[in-house]
Amino acid sequence: MLTVLGEAVIDLAPSAGGDLFAAHPGGSPLNVAVGLARLGRPTTMLARFSRTAFGRRLRAHAETNGVDVASAVADDRPATLAVVSLDDTGAAGYDFYLDGTSDWHWTADELGSLPADTRVLHTGSLAALLPPGAEQVAGVLAREHAAGRVLVSLDPNVRPAVLADPDAARDRLVALARHAHLVKASDEDLAWLFPGASVETAARRLLDLGVRLVVVTRGAAGSYAATGSVEVTRPARRVTVVDTVGAGDAFTAGLLDALVEADAATPTAVGDLDAGRLGAVLDHATLVAALTCRRAGADPPRRADLTGTVDGR
Repeated sequence: MLTVLGEAVIDLAPSAGGDLFAAHPGGSPLNVAVGLARLGRPTTMLARFSRTAFGRRLRAHAETNGVDVASAVADDRPATLAVVSLDDTGAAGYDFYLDGTSDWHWTADELGSLPADTRVLHTGSLAALLPPGAEQVAGVLAREHAAGRVLVSLDPNVRPAVLADPDAARDRLVALARHAHLVKASDEDLAWLFPGASVETAARRLLDLGVRLVVVTRGAAGSYAATGSVEVTRPARRVTVVDTVGAGDAFTAGLLDALVEADAATPTAVGDLDAGRLGAVLDHATLVAALTCRRAGADPPRRADLTGTVDGR
């Protein structure tokens, strides 16, 4: 069982090329959970779903895609909204409406234990940074890392525009990384977290904190991964990009899927992959992300979709 902890967000995205917006289920943790379930992995989600119409739609999206939400919390607060804008290349930007929404109000009782049979815990994004619930999320990571029974995976997925105190947020992410075995980040995340540092230097800093595997997505430049003993770079796949909404989350789902397949989704084994096996893991995650970029919105592929080729490659 893979457990994903974090927010579920409604993405209001441009529709039909005009001034209309369509509401799509999103939020990095929900996207990762759906991506894993579509790849056939037993997945549960710890989320705080609003009881409003948008919240019901988010819960239904998870359930329809095979994500177990039995341990999720229902809350009367409204759902979080993100207004999506796309540039000429299809790259997405987001404006968030966060105040008073359901996602950030975790209590100690709600996160007192993980769902049964959890072997991988993935979290990150806004739920790991926004009060008051961020303290509870941090406590879960510290508790599970100390117990050593599950692989703890962290994706910072930084949204600088919504962080009132960037320095405090950096300190929090560094503290969270100390309780993670795997950190998956974008090159933009690392540039924000460690200003002026190269991707390789930033990855080394995370490894020095005790992280066992660091994986970095670099857009069209491909991906990079490092453990204490090996470094691997892999190219991106050439695709016709519709948009990049959910692409990083699809990569994360593909990454975790590949680690499970490689018997490396444990606190120890995740840092022991040799260069060949680690390269294969990156290639799989890259394929999952590439297929998502060919579709509008956060629409990750299913297992059967992986058997073809992507633009002849």
